[in-house]
Amino acid sequence: MQSIRINTTRIAFGASALVLGAAIAAPSSAATLSVGAGKTYTTPCKAFAVAKAGDTVEIQAATYSGDVCAITANKLTIRGVNGRPKIQAGGKSSGGKAIWVVRGNDITVDNVEMSGAKVADKNGAALRLEGTNFTLRNSFLHDNENGVLSGENTASTVTMEYNEFGNNGYGDGYSHNIYIGKIAKLYFRYNFSHDANVGHNLKTRGIYNMIAYNRFSSLRAGETGSTAAGKPSYEIDVPNGGTTYVIGNVIMQPASHNNPALVAYGMEGATGAGRKQDLYVINNTFLNEDSGRGTFVQIGSSVTTPAKLINNIFSGTGTITGQASAVKKTNYQSLAPAFVNRAAYDLRLTSAASQILNAGSNPGSSAGGLALKPTASYKHTASYSSRPTLGTIDIGAYEVQ
Repeated sequence: MQSIRINTTRIAFGASALVLGAAIAAPSSAATLSVGAGKTYTTPCKAFAVAKAGDTVEIQAATYSGDVCAITANKLTIRGVNGRPKIQAGGKSSGGKAIWVVRGNDITVDNVEMSGAKVADKNGAALRLEGTNFTLRNSFLHDNENGVLSGENTASTVTMEYNEFGNNGYGDGYSHNIYIGKIAKLYFRYNFSHDANVGHNLKTRGIYNMIAYNRFSSLRAGETGSTAAGKPSYEIDVPNGGTTYVIGNVIMQPASHNNPALVAYGMEGATGAGRKQDLYVINNTFLNEDSGRGTFVQIGSSVTTPAKLINNIFSGTGTITGQASAVKKTNYQSLAPAFVNRAAYDLRLTSAASQILNAGSNPGSSAGGLALKPTASYKHTASYSSRPTLGTIDIGAYEVQ
């Protein structure tokens, strides 16, 4: 059986996040099921149908069209090998829901590309999450009605890291690149989410959300990248509040969009048992390319806890926030900071940005005791680099080198 390697250089977010990295002991009888031409199983779903708890399903790089199903076994590791396999809906769905409906618990999906999910109710997903605890890594989900869609499960933790999500959404505003329902915790880090089709680049109803070191941005009208240009609404939407950390992200709204706010928090009512209202927006770089309007952090009227906005760059037109009680400290607002290459989406700052260098402040800790100072920076595409502090911390998502 092929061993699983753990990358010890990846960053943990305090004791609560370390739990996510702990390996789940697999049964001694765990097997590796090989999928592909000349392998034991010709398609992933044939392997899923016989997999047992603790097994690993290895999918050879190839195109698998119309291979839709539910994944019911627990503690599976599903990963692409020898390249990235392409899992295409091919006009089919599992249960009218998704390409893969994940019903098993403690499932990890690593290194797959998924596209084309469409269903009758206009809510088809590449991955529909119905089990408890799920991890997605190193994958590319694009041109679906939803990239990832989860239901309500307050026992579940969802982790997504090193992924790209692009041009998902039916186009009616009810489907998104990622749509997380009411779960216990979301860890969303080192991802690139862009060009949602009218919906949001990330929507989460999680009770606890760690959104760190990602890039949220979309192409300008007429441009083409890894997907077609989209026309997103919010870059990040946390409609019901909850303990939410937005740390070290690059958050860029194109001029062509469907909502002038970049980040929205508590806009559908921040209430419910066990749900707090604490929002921490720390060391992000925002850019609004709409020259006429915008709100960088829009906070609902039901949110009574002051948000903490510290060490952020707010560039382009817009109001920082409408919450009068928000704590705003050592932020920098400018129509045109000295970005390395704004036209090419490189929002690092040059050394000419003297108002940014060594101008930040120590953001301290959250009410729950989590250190808020960033330890990484987003690295394109869908990765990170460590963030050393050279003297006093710089404002924004990057240290000026």
